[in-house]
Amino acid sequence: MLFSDIAILDEHFEVQTNRWVGVIDGRIEYIGAEAPSPAEAARYGEVYDGDEKLLVCGMYNAHAHAPMTLLRGYAENLPLQTWLNDRVFPFEAKISGEDAYWATMLACAEMLRYGTVSFSDMYYHSRERIRAVTECGMKMNSCEGLIAFEDKPYAEYPDCAVNEELVREFHGSADGRIRIDYNIHSEYLSTPTVAADIARIAKEKGLGIHVHVSETKSEHEECKERHGGLTPVRYFDSLGVFDVPVTAAHCVWVDEGDIDILAERGVFVAANPVSNMKLGSGFAPIVRMLERGVNVALGTDGVASNNNHDLYQDLYVFALTQKGASLDPTAVSPAVAMRAATRAGALSQGREDCGRIAIGAKADLAVLDASGPSWCPSTDYLNNLVFAGHGGDVCLTMVDGEVLYRDGEWKTIDVKRAKAEVEVRTRRIISSL
Repeated sequence: MLFSDIAILDEHFEVQTNRWVGVIDGRIEYIGAEAPSPAEAARYGEVYDGDEKLLVCGMYNAHAHAPMTLLRGYAENLPLQTWLNDRVFPFEAKISGEDAYWATMLACAEMLRYGTVSFSDMYYHSRERIRAVTECGMKMNSCEGLIAFEDKPYAEYPDCAVNEELVREFHGSADGRIRIDYNIHSEYLSTPTVAADIARIAKEKGLGIHVHVSETKSEHEECKERHGGLTPVRYFDSLGVFDVPVTAAHCVWVDEGDIDILAERGVFVAANPVSNMKLGSGFAPIVRMLERGVNVALGTDGVASNNNHDLYQDLYVFALTQKGASLDPTAVSPAVAMRAATRAGALSQGREDCGRIAIGAKADLAVLDASGPSWCPSTDYLNNLVFAGHGGDVCLTMVDGEVLYRDGEWKTIDVKRAKAEVEVRTRRIISSL
């Protein structure tokens, strides 16, 4: 595809107008102020009219639980532990593999609608989740959820064998769109032995770990009580978890020493501002993290605590809440927010050639319609993108050069069936509780 005469948000998060962008063989091959020659243009196929459009990098959701689409609107107005133990865990115990498949497919449809091209997913029924993502053409870092209460070696848990099979069969599959991470749910739902074993295996395999860290004040303080004053960050660091690439979700209650460790160890923090507010967990100290050089990415979390996969909503909240929480209107600029949602998210997934509009990068792109009233006047496209635009302005989403969503049509997903399947399966589960 050749995007013609279109505004773009370049790899430096600066807006360039009247650009031509050529995509071929899944990558960006041409970016220029002038149209390529007719012969060159013909190689790219369709010419896409860029009038009143903005081309941006697709978004990378750094923390999600896709099958929780089944729980949308079900567990509401509850603190996290009550939400988990009384509502979520009993519901999840009833979810089958096919339930997870259809819920993931619907989640993918929603993400594509709002310009997300890839997501890091922590859940169960990994084969079915991988099947859905492979079929629809998106990208995913998948990890099989593990809850461990017995202080025995990781190898003695059935999930260990499951995860090793996933690594062998699926890591790098679907032309690299599928990647497998290891999972430690959290400090409070794991043991020191299991966490240390997973860290060692992940290091041997050269793979990353996805983990929840300091999401609530009670989680943070109870960890200190259990482990001689160690916070979750210090606890995981002492077990070697941060010896490998780690995506640490939430990090709402981290302290100054924790932030230093996160920065020194190159940990990616997946901020989830909407979920954290909805569950009353608090506001992560993102400004202090950024000042210290922590890698901050952006996630939606599951729709049971969000309640949608529109990452543009999280982008808006991410920027605004940090200004308010820090009493600094200059905190988290639009460029910093967009980096968290794109390039930082891609790097957190180990996708070095993704997350930016640059020659040679993977063509993971989204087009936004900038003709609506909320985009006028177009004094600054980037400010409008973060503070005035909406996920609903996305009119095209492309992954590895393939258009998966365009103008209300999903190219690879039967959305009507996915909605029907999720509706029926959710009602079945609720009726059985």
